Amino acid sequence: MSPSSPSSPSDAPAAAYILDVDGLPHATELTRGPWDPNHQHAGPPTAMACRAFEAAGAAHGLTHLARLTANLIRPVGIGPLHIEVCADYVGKSAGHFSARMLVGGKEAVRLTALLQRESDVAVPDGTEGHPLPMPPLALADALPVAMPFKRAHTLGYAHLVENRSRDGRIFNGPCAVWFRLVHPLVLGEVTSAYQRVLVAADSGNGVSAVLDFSRYTFVNSDLTVNLLRRPVGQWVMLDARTQLGGNGCGLAESALYDERGLIGRATQSLVVRER
Repeated sequence: MSPSSPSSPSDAPAAAYILDVDGLPHATELTRGPWDPNHQHAGPPTAMACRAFEAAGAAHGLTHLARLTANLIRPVGIGPLHIEVCADYVGKSAGHFSARMLVGGKEAVRLTALLQRESDVAVPDGTEGHPLPMPPLALADALPVAMPFKRAHTLGYAHLVENRSRDGRIFNGPCAVWFRLVHPLVLGEVTSAYQRVLVAADSGNGVSAVLDFSRYTFVNSDLTVNLLRRPVGQWVMLDARTQLGGNGCGLAESALYDERGLIGRATQSLVVRER
């Protein structure tokens, strides 16, 4: 795929979600995924769950999202999202939360999250693995690239994000790809660093695809993101690879970076089928 400059149709919505008068988020066409035109890419709704978890944790002084797991029960339709959050256990240093995401009255995603209290604890000089590894591809050396399912007249997730990669190619095996939101997650809000990571993290199985997109589907049934520190900046990198088991199952793994270095990892369990 040849490099291209990121662009969106002039009539694109201003954000992935718009809140109604009751605060209920309604998905716009910018959340549309590649598998079905009526379904959202799992990244934006998972980021909306992250938003709800962040608010629940902040009420207890827990400001670091250490882990988020999303079990994708059924496709998330493009429409209003109902997110119900429960505090399962909240201690002094950590809190465990769970959530349900309802679309059209049906549970679409079940989630859990671990939030931690942050504290200024310096890493001693000479500690193994520190300073943290830097991204394998510097943002300054990456070229603009468009996702292969991006269409000029059909809005979707590929218009929500901007991508850069080493040689302008993605969906062609192991790949390091930078992501940046072109539009905010929620209209009128500043998208948090954690939310930006969740928008991108669900794309690992796509950008590192090893199978022909026109002949196979390789949809993930879950997503787990572990973060060791708070991300910084607007850009998130996925250094992703997909491995297949030959039994209709697979695993996509992504090392996650910002411009300062490693921030965590993401995994996705795949269901592989011929079209």
